[in-house]
Amino acid sequence: MRRMFKPIPLFIGLRYTRAKRRNHFISFISLTSILGLMLGVAVLITVLSVMNGFDRELKGRILGMVPHATLNSYEPVLNWKKVAEIAHRNPQVEAAAPFNQLQGMLTSAGMVSGALVTGIDPEAEKKVSIIQNHLEYGRLEDLRDGEFGIILGAGLAANIGVTVGDKVTLVMPEASLSPAGVIPRFKRFTVVGIFKVGADIDSMIAYVHLHDAGRLLRIGERVQGVRLKLHDLFASQEVSASVLRDLPGFFYATDWTQTHGNLFNAIKMEKAMMAILLLFIVAVAAFNIVSSLVMVVTDKKADIAILRTLGASPGTIMKIFMVQGTVVGVVGTFSGVALGVLLSLTISDIASAIEKLFNLHLFDAYFVNYLPSQLNLSDVLWVSAIAFVLSFAATLYPARKAARVQPAEALRYE
Repeated sequence: MRRMFKPIPLFIGLRYTRAKRRNHFISFISLTSILGLMLGVAVLITVLSVMNGFDRELKGRILGMVPHATLNSYEPVLNWKKVAEIAHRNPQVEAAAPFNQLQGMLTSAGMVSGALVTGIDPEAEKKVSIIQNHLEYGRLEDLRDGEFGIILGAGLAANIGVTVGDKVTLVMPEASLSPAGVIPRFKRFTVVGIFKVGADIDSMIAYVHLHDAGRLLRIGERVQGVRLKLHDLFASQEVSASVLRDLPGFFYATDWTQTHGNLFNAIKMEKAMMAILLLFIVAVAAFNIVSSLVMVVTDKKADIAILRTLGASPGTIMKIFMVQGTVVGVVGTFSGVALGVLLSLTISDIASAIEKLFNLHLFDAYFVNYLPSQLNLSDVLWVSAIAFVLSFAATLYPARKAARVQPAEALRYE
């Protein structure tokens, strides 16, 4: 006689799972449980990957344009390279560049737009910023000392209706006395370049040469401060504090967490809330296992009674149905993980294909022209773990119900 596979609960549970059931409705409920769990897990992994992609793009673009950390001076500094040398003593500092900054309004042909105008050294700026990678027209080298050229963000250029070669007037919030009375200070610039990062920065930032900005600020070749690019941007506060200890007392520091920290905190919270909401889909799918197993228990009461009369304990009966429900959970979870990983890796191509097929422009309103996706192993692991735990928990009630079946009562009408 062939020896029975041990342990018995696993053997019978798997046999029930593979067996062709007489009640096709129960089979249908089990199948929908697996499909629901699979789709819930797949959607959750895919959505988290897309949000990771948007977060990556936003960090790369915005934090590639704004300084990771800034060393500002209450008194204009002549030898900025000395400040940069002190900053480079910290191993986290990757590069440094000087800057001057002023606010004003840019006007052209009656159109007006506020702007933050930053004076930069074109060569040094390449080391701390990604602007040279996003220039649609012109080059950073077109900003030459004394020529008063200006590079505008695409949104800013559109707001005042200018393009490369046009003249714009910078009106500064500072009044000057003249025989005609008090008039604002202004300066004409020639547009030598236009950049497009794809974020709000495009509508508010303009660049001029460092020394041209110094002339407008009446500080000559001195600079207001030095901006730093760090290897780890999340260490900006610690690095700023460390560098400040080696600088004179008239320096102070700012970093990206003060200027754009709220934006990234909002993105992090949005991702957390989206994950919680989508987990409810996984939970609903997991607890469909409850209804399918309750029906199985009802359908198998006679089998349960026979097993009990053959000596099976309530614990053994409980384990049999826990095995059956767990198999449904495992199949649904791993199928969902496989589908979610596949979608996460191909969602950008799928979205692009849909755009081309139907001639749509789905992402024109966003700062990227495609659907970004970044699959993180940690997301896959915690989603699959939660789905499995929920599906396992869903087996407990039906399994306990099966364990409480009384053999005499179950066989009375058989």
